[in-house]
Amino acid sequence: MKISRDDLSPARPQLAGLLHGADMGEMQGAYLTIPAGTDFCPLLAGLPNDHCQRPHWGYLIEGRIVVTYEDGREEVVEAGDFYYWPPGHVVRMEEATKQVEFSPREEMHAVLDHVVSRMG
Repeated sequence: MKISRDDLSPARPQLAGLLHGADMGEMQGAYLTIPAGTDFCPLLAGLPNDHCQRPHWGYLIEGRIVVTYEDGREEVVEAGDFYYWPPGHVVRMEEATKQVEFSPREEMHAVLDHVVSRMG
């Protein structure tokens, strides 16, 4: 299966322009364009430990992301980096980002539903 980036659909209507994706087998493939200063902490409040409990694999095309893990460790992901974020993380975009990411499909759908509900 293949799909063009231009043919990806918004993951949720409320996320149009930010996150477009497609279900691909057991995974969800996504192309994200997130503005500088976006902090996902408030959007993840209410999940266990207020952190995303889903794993993500990806590649950062542009930008800079600070990842904070439940144990307080921080990690910086910069353009050109591949990444894996295990369950138990939050992210903050220090610079506008463009990234490609893969996550387990059903688990990611649950996180997106939660994020959208927090957006109001």
